[in-house]
Amino acid sequence: MTEQPQPFRDPQLPFAKRVDDLLQRLTLDERIAMLHQFAPAVDRLGLGAFRTGQEALHGVAWMGPATVFPQAVGLGATWNDELVRRVGEAVGNEVRAKRAQDDRVGLNVWAPTVNLLRNPLWGRGEEGYSEDAGLTSAIAVAYTRGLRGDHPLYWRTAPVLKHWLAHNNETDRDTSSSSVRPRVLHEYDLKAFRDAVQAGAVAGVMPAYNLVNGRPNHVSPLLSQQLRSWTDRSLVVCSDAGAPSNLVDSEHYFETHEEATAASLRAGVDSFTDHGQDSAIMTGRIRGALERGLLDEHDIDTAVRRLLELRLSLGEFDPELDPYANTDAFDTEDHRALALEAAEQAVVLLKNDGLLPLDPAAGKTVAVVGLLADACKLDWYSGTLIHRSTPLDGLRDRFGSDHIVFVEGADLVRLKCAEGWLQIPAADESPEPVRGAEGALDPALLAGRTDLPPLTCGDTPSELALVDWGNGVITLRAPAGRYLSVAEDGYVRASADEPGGWIVQETFRWQAVEGHEGGHRLLHVGTGRYVSVAADGVKVAAPGEELSGSDRDAGTVFELEVAERGDDAVARAAAAADLVIVVAGNDAHINGRETEDRTTLDLPAQQERLWRAAHAANPRTVLAVTSAYPYALTDAAATLPALLWTAHGGQAAGTALARVLAGDVSPAGRLPQTWYTSDAELPGLLDYDIIGSRQTYLYYDGTPLYPFGHGLSYSDFTYSALNAERDGDVLRVSLTVTNTGAVAADEVAQLYVRAVAPSVVRPLRQLAGHRRLHLAPGAAERVDLTVPVAELGHWDVAHGRWTVDPGAYEIQAGASSTDIRLITVVTVDGDPAGPRPVLTRGLEAVDYDEQLGTEIADRTKTDGDAVTAVAESNELLYRRCDFAAGASGVEVSAAGEGAVLITVDGTTVTVPVAATDGPYDYRTVRAGLNASGTGDLRITLRGTVRLARITFTGDGR
Repeated sequence: MTEQPQPFRDPQLPFAKRVDDLLQRLTLDERIAMLHQFAPAVDRLGLGAFRTGQEALHGVAWMGPATVFPQAVGLGATWNDELVRRVGEAVGNEVRAKRAQDDRVGLNVWAPTVNLLRNPLWGRGEEGYSEDAGLTSAIAVAYTRGLRGDHPLYWRTAPVLKHWLAHNNETDRDTSSSSVRPRVLHEYDLKAFRDAVQAGAVAGVMPAYNLVNGRPNHVSPLLSQQLRSWTDRSLVVCSDAGAPSNLVDSEHYFETHEEATAASLRAGVDSFTDHGQDSAIMTGRIRGALERGLLDEHDIDTAVRRLLELRLSLGEFDPELDPYANTDAFDTEDHRALALEAAEQAVVLLKNDGLLPLDPAAGKTVAVVGLLADACKLDWYSGTLIHRSTPLDGLRDRFGSDHIVFVEGADLVRLKCAEGWLQIPAADESPEPVRGAEGALDPALLAGRTDLPPLTCGDTPSELALVDWGNGVITLRAPAGRYLSVAEDGYVRASADEPGGWIVQETFRWQAVEGHEGGHRLLHVGTGRYVSVAADGVKVAAPGEELSGSDRDAGTVFELEVAERGDDAVARAAAAADLVIVVAGNDAHINGRETEDRTTLDLPAQQERLWRAAHAANPRTVLAVTSAYPYALTDAAATLPALLWTAHGGQAAGTALARVLAGDVSPAGRLPQTWYTSDAELPGLLDYDIIGSRQTYLYYDGTPLYPFGHGLSYSDFTYSALNAERDGDVLRVSLTVTNTGAVAADEVAQLYVRAVAPSVVRPLRQLAGHRRLHLAPGAAERVDLTVPVAELGHWDVAHGRWTVDPGAYEIQAGASSTDIRLITVVTVDGDPAGPRPVLTRGLEAVDYDEQLGTEIADRTKTDGDAVTAVAESNELLYRRCDFAAGASGVEVSAAGEGAVLITVDGTTVTVPVAATDGPYDYRTVRAGLNASGTGDLRITLRGTVRLARITFTGDGR
């Protein structure tokens, strides 16, 4: 007889039955072990080891060479869903191909990031797609569909969305709480996740490090109340690295790790990413929670079930049926061409007074200058480059090397101390191993080189290229091109090809020394210690270490001699050229990245000097900004004839920029976020109330430097024949776009909606659809878009539901959020929602219409919100409260100590709140209050009160 397979290996059975069978075969210890990121093999059942988490934000990351596509914010700037789907497919195929060669590569990919770019100072803005939830979700849907594949049963890879929820600050990211009112939660933050999950190509989410409304995301009730209500598919929730321990160690939210682990598992976390590959600590905590009765086996099985369903969908148990099992598409010609296409489509033309495009056949001399002119910058979530193209490379290839003059513009300096000149010893010029080329499950552990001799001091100076990246942070580079870096042994060497690493070891601060005219100390940022000259070489000072120099404890005092200023060299090159291209921007590992927010929108002063020097010498100057985020380029925009922006464009960045400058490709990238004129236009980084503080293009009523959706072309387009009709639950919108220019080009048609007479504060306009299309000169295309009527709505805090107000709505079509070409109006019929029925529903404190000086806190550790004051001058406003026939009393549910002041009909009632037993001990306090009819209600909080809810009593109750 033919032996029957075990049921869990029978592909004829549904996944659910196969999981049922496998679960009952696994021991409790085996099931617990599966809850760690690195799940061990179960040899007796023939199960292999499994890991969650493979970074794949814009290519396979951390596992050695791979095709590197533009940064995520650059993919967002393409506004091209189909292109991004193809990028996702290519990345998914490379994950599969690398997995076949290296079983450390995981198929559960942690991508994309759908956090919204509400504030351009967020350090991780490069990882998101847009400040708009609709555009973010559209790009995320496209990328995840590519990653997932189109087989109905088996997945190419299993994408996990990052980072749930309302996570836009690196400052105190594991202890700060985002105060997110219900309208912002439902209309903004949840929307980016919801649409992608409902599209069906998402396998799970990763909670963020931060807290939302006082409660850590890793114990958020929204995981069950919202996330898992959006789909019937099993979703796996993977913790962020180290976050389970943070619940006790930094957040102090729980007293013991057993309590924290149990709470997160019961809230919906399925896989714990903590303590690297050592699973013993986390599994020990789970066992401890079981022994204490904080968990039961059902909780374990619920999480394991989700993980097993994930593994089944990846074909692990059916390799012969897995359509992606033999994928070997890696670094193919198609992938290289796609990387170039994506980089081209990400370029945004911000301004053009007719200087662009350039004519390569004209034989003109082009000066290519700037600190990023010969750079191809990567970020923390990049793979290792196989191919590399800098702007200088691309321009030389396109215009001919004989017509290109290059000057970087770094200041060339020498450093002198009491022991002599800082010098770089001769060393074996063997090529440096590329950092991360071998792949690493934890690249944060990659160490610097120690095989080269450390710097010394002597009679002959070494000339160093000094770059000031802003905020006092500098890098120093040797003539041979290597950056000064500090390895684990503390010595300073010229050893790094580029700044990089989890803790960057190539950055310093130049600090003036009081009492030493012209003297400075060099502070190494990575270690926080000063550079000192020792007998055996230059190193960073360690406490108590015997070092030479005038001040042993604080490091050596250096004097700086400038051999050549970079702006002088740029000016000479610019004056001798017919045209200048200045390439400016950021290094994605410095002054704005994971763990570090930006402090300003300003371009670093050194780069500001470079474009000014170039323009003063040659008015025909183009500024090309290559950066992970926006800058306040107010003076440059007013002065220069042409500006472009692109995110770091991956392996083909330089070729793409050159082709756009040469007119081979007409630029059609569009800004995925607002570019502001100055820091003064920004709210605080921790202000998450985009409605109250008027953030993003949705609510910002100032004049931006460049608006959301902005981007110019080398051609011209007209919009005509806008039509919008309601068809059941959707609006069917159509318009015609015509290329009236002389060149073939892409255009991005953008559709916005606006409530004409809203009952509450609504967006100035909101993106409802977009389409990128290619048109030959004179060609026209009819664009059809579908807008769900629900997209016209908002979260009604008065009634606790999503609602679409009856009335008129403008349907606007145009080329950006401020370049509206056509408007038509549709009318939605129905009954208005009416005032707040406070006598029947009461008031949840969090359901305010406006607030001042308050923040939202956790009502309990498992669920609910409360409001507390953060300033003496504070107020909560609730509009249109309907007291019907009349209220005669009020009941306040509050914790803490102080008072609640309630004002209605011009009368204020003070409700004292006696001290309770901590912030989660809520008491009900009653007081008299007379009110009738409909009117506004205002509340002021005193002391440490946490207000949860107010109910009213009276004849109309």
